[in-house]
Amino acid sequence: MEEYIGSVKQGTADSFNLLSDREKEVLTLIAKGFSNKEIAGQLVISVKTVESHKGNLMEKLKMKTRHELVAFALKKGLLGYGI
Repeated sequence: MEEYIGSVKQGTADSFNLLSDREKEVLTLIAKGFSNKEIAGQLVISVKTVESHKGNLMEKLKMKTRHELVAFALKKGLLGYGI
């Protein structure tokens, strides 16, 4: 596992694989334009938990803005067709 995390830090592995299923759900909803409050309502979790997931996403993906997360989700095809 440490070898894999090292390869992610060096950019030789896909950091998407480090995300939990819940983080991927939150990422998809962020990319679809939902607010933290709307995401919390859809996933039946608190806004604070959404913010925590978003923080984890940004840390794991080494991103600083919501816009970067949206661009990443688009690149990964998380929105499917009909955007």
